[in-house]
Amino acid sequence: MSRASALTPERLQHVASTALILLDRLEAATSRLEDMVPSMGDGSNPLNGLSPVQAHGLSLSDDHARGSSPSPQRHIESLPPAIDDFDTIINSEVKTYVNMSEEIGGLVAEQSAAVLRAFAAERKFLVITTRSKKPDIQSTVYREILKELQTMMGAVNDIREANRASPLFTHLTTVSEGIAVLGWITIEPRPVDYVTDMLSGAQFYGNRIINLNKEKDRKQVEWVNSFYNISKSLSLYVKQHYSRGVTWNAQGIDPQTALQEVQSGQPSSKMPPPSSAPAPPPPPPPPLPSFDNAPSAPPMPTNGSAPKSVAADMGAVFDEISRGSAVTSHLRKVDTSEMNHKNPTLRAKNASVPSGPVRTASQTSTSSRGKSPLPDKKPKPESMRTRKPPRKELEGNKWLIENFDDHSGMVEIDAQISHFILISRCTKTTIRINGKANAISVDNCTSLSLIIDSLVSSVDVIKSPKFEVQVLGTLPTIMLDQIDSAQIYLGNQSLKTEVFTSKCTAVNLNIPGASEEDDYTEKALPEQIKSVIRAGQVVSEIVEHAG
Repeated sequence: MSRASALTPERLQHVASTALILLDRLEAATSRLEDMVPSMGDGSNPLNGLSPVQAHGLSLSDDHARGSSPSPQRHIESLPPAIDDFDTIINSEVKTYVNMSEEIGGLVAEQSAAVLRAFAAERKFLVITTRSKKPDIQSTVYREILKELQTMMGAVNDIREANRASPLFTHLTTVSEGIAVLGWITIEPRPVDYVTDMLSGAQFYGNRIINLNKEKDRKQVEWVNSFYNISKSLSLYVKQHYSRGVTWNAQGIDPQTALQEVQSGQPSSKMPPPSSAPAPPPPPPPPLPSFDNAPSAPPMPTNGSAPKSVAADMGAVFDEISRGSAVTSHLRKVDTSEMNHKNPTLRAKNASVPSGPVRTASQTSTSSRGKSPLPDKKPKPESMRTRKPPRKELEGNKWLIENFDDHSGMVEIDAQISHFILISRCTKTTIRINGKANAISVDNCTSLSLIIDSLVSSVDVIKSPKFEVQVLGTLPTIMLDQIDSAQIYLGNQSLKTEVFTSKCTAVNLNIPGASEEDDYTEKALPEQIKSVIRAGQVVSEIVEHAG
């Protein structure tokens, strides 16, 4: 039989049917591949806080387990450009910093993991801003949105505070100072300036690491620069997307709903449905209101009922007044021990109880009717404040001396020429500085006596009444600001000391006599200045009193 005779109509129909089946299977396979492509992409760009596999449903192995039937079309919510760029920072600069921290290991690696969690928490915050309307910053939901970020930033600082004796303390301090850069989300109208300021705070400590290791360990220098690069990239990011502050979605959903969606990993409720069917038509308008069967208004009271009620109430008031002292006969007499003005102990107990009303979040929200804000709470008097323990500690090249109150002995430190000495909140205390230091700063101290050998720079004193200083060696400069009563004792080697005063009273210089046996000579610094205009210029002169 010839080949032409073998192609019968039945045979041709069978071939056509087989071709249609193969074509259907090819279309199904093509559709299947199109569904699998998004799940095979880069997993570093999560959607809605999830990995791409989680965002698309089941994994590839689960799809193969079902067989070769094509899966239904899935809808993928695209992320805003601001979130995509923030993911780029996490996957580049932050990831590089974390990898280098793991090479150093120990506490540095542990702290870098906390930094990564803090960036993940800020990413959730930014995702919420793209979905939600802006909440009131005083509301509970706004604090709840910020809670996770604040917790993660606090964990970074806790690692530093718990390991002050660590040899890597400067590393931990660099990161704990720099992690504050994530607070730019609360700054308006120029958050990029805040990012730059926080980077400067981190560089104060990070540059020490660079100076100590630039000739010994390049890995330490590269680690510091990797952390700097995070803030630099974040500065460019903020300038590009949030130059005037964080923006919210004016047409978005409720903030609480957006928070729950991000925390649960669900896509936004405003996403379009995955099916391609057209949306249902809008519902018909509601029926017009009818006033035919409206309920009648309640009957008005009769003319005589209200006056009788008022008259009855007033009559009861006059009856109570006519009873005289019998009105208070059922009241309990207050004992003297229960009176605040006669019992100092009771007065001290009640001092911690707030006297003003506490305003709730609903009262402070902008949506409530306008009310004048509560006045600022006045600070407690010094006698009622909780005293912190005394502290004398050397951090790097800075001596910190604070909270010494009526110290019985003399507080002594051995200083070096590179040391800066910071003294604050000390009362009735004598401090002895042995050796030649760089500079001394005194702030908010009372009745402080300071004895120093020599300084390279100056002594700077601010808001410290009844201050005394004695210089045994050389001192170039003394600067006094808002000082009430000060005694300065200079030695023979410090007679060239320059003294600058601002808003000071009762400041006296004590100069040694001609010989060691002679007493000090006290010279008062001028307080009154006379200013006159001469030839168009203001001329100031010291007022001298003759007598």
